[in-house]
Amino acid sequence: MKNDIHDLGLVLDSKVKLVVIESWDEQRVMETLTSLAVKRGLGLYTWAVTEGMQKLGFGGEPQGEMPSFEPEAALRLIKHDPMPNLYVLCDLHPFMEDNPKLVRLLKEIAMAQAQHKPTVVLVSHALKLPPEVQRYAARFSLSLPSEDELLAIVREEAARWSERNRGARVRTDNRTLQQVVKNLRGMSHAEARVLARGVICNDGAITQEDLPELNKTKFKLLDLEGVLSFEHDTARFAEVGGLLNLKRWLAERQDIFLAGKAADLPKGMLLVGVQGGGKSLAAKAVAGLWGLPLLRLDFACLYNKFFGETERNLREALRLAEQMAPCVLWMDEVEKGLASGDQDGGVSQRVLGTLLTWMAERKAPVFMVATANAIDRLPPELVRKGRFDELFFVDLPDADTRADIFRIHLLRRELDPQAFDLPQLATVSDGFTGAEIEQVVVSALYAAQAQQQPVDQGLLLRTISSTAPLSVVMAEDLAGLRAWAQGRTVSAG
Repeated sequence: MKNDIHDLGLVLDSKVKLVVIESWDEQRVMETLTSLAVKRGLGLYTWAVTEGMQKLGFGGEPQGEMPSFEPEAALRLIKHDPMPNLYVLCDLHPFMEDNPKLVRLLKEIAMAQAQHKPTVVLVSHALKLPPEVQRYAARFSLSLPSEDELLAIVREEAARWSERNRGARVRTDNRTLQQVVKNLRGMSHAEARVLARGVICNDGAITQEDLPELNKTKFKLLDLEGVLSFEHDTARFAEVGGLLNLKRWLAERQDIFLAGKAADLPKGMLLVGVQGGGKSLAAKAVAGLWGLPLLRLDFACLYNKFFGETERNLREALRLAEQMAPCVLWMDEVEKGLASGDQDGGVSQRVLGTLLTWMAERKAPVFMVATANAIDRLPPELVRKGRFDELFFVDLPDADTRADIFRIHLLRRELDPQAFDLPQLATVSDGFTGAEIEQVVVSALYAAQAQQQPVDQGLLLRTISSTAPLSVVMAEDLAGLRAWAQGRTVSAG
């Protein structure tokens, strides 16, 4: 808070008479302004429509009768106050709509040249000033808590829980505790305290299982719904068959990215390959492996018929992703949103330019995972070296990986993999993608239920034999994709 008090004091020293503070944490704003007023010996008054004008116990009385609730009366009193008092007006902005008197009074207060005139501070969660007043105002933002402050908040909430539970200690480990602290970044002091309390109060423990719910609640608090969606169920890498090179590559970068202190943080990766090969599952698994929130950018929601709105939507989505940092930003089938063409009035080119600028300039720890099926439709500016840390090619799974995928999906449906000949299933499913193997298991379950029999090896084999995989249906496209990837990408397997 000391830095906020100092910086806000510099704003007052600049003789600006109108200050705007946007914050959800009104209590902390008032604490900061109170400390500043005490430090400088200023009179401090607050106004809200529910309480009227109130004096906070020190400083001289303003001239005139103290108004109760009317905003116009409050502004007239401030305008005629000859003392350098500090007036904090909470949620005044709704009254300024279609009220030229209030706008004019506020402008006259803001234009005051006398040194010993009062200063007005407008406080709300979001505040847009009328154009007549906007250029006379200074905007100020409270600093967000540092990681040390966030850690202190979590420990304070843990101590309070212990007091309420007869001295029982909150169970956690250092790695999980540090992940919680990092996932609290971007929240105000009050919001971080609420989230920390929610993690602890349920069972008196801070575990890996708490991270998804913490991130979900943070997403709701930031009100990011719209173009961005929060993926609640992030897969574990144990649920992803194969992709050994990709797993090793991510493991090497995990600690560096989570520490968030290196000059060159990992930027992200582009996954290209056949449909159903596991690219989307791998994107989800990165967030699960690193214990980070996963945000999905939906290009279908991004595009807007009004000129300029699409680029604005993208900028807003990227800004909100930075608020959720550290996080993983997943752009699925990115070619559908960025494919170059002349039929959209240049929208895709402007969207591409906006994205490339953000990728080059971003400082926040946002790890970008883009997936693509039709690599030939992607603009060359996006796939050149330096945009992503690496380009991975996800090919059809080999025999060992296919056996592993069968094992994963059988277990997920409470079937014992040891009751099946996995090597045989892997052999006869040559050319199948991971998604097609999952569908084989699902189709066998449906058939078994219809025939009132258990799922067995023969049923799976019959299902495989009746399936035409994409590698056969689209053999030419797959050959072309492999030819493009040769020498340009790194194998994910």
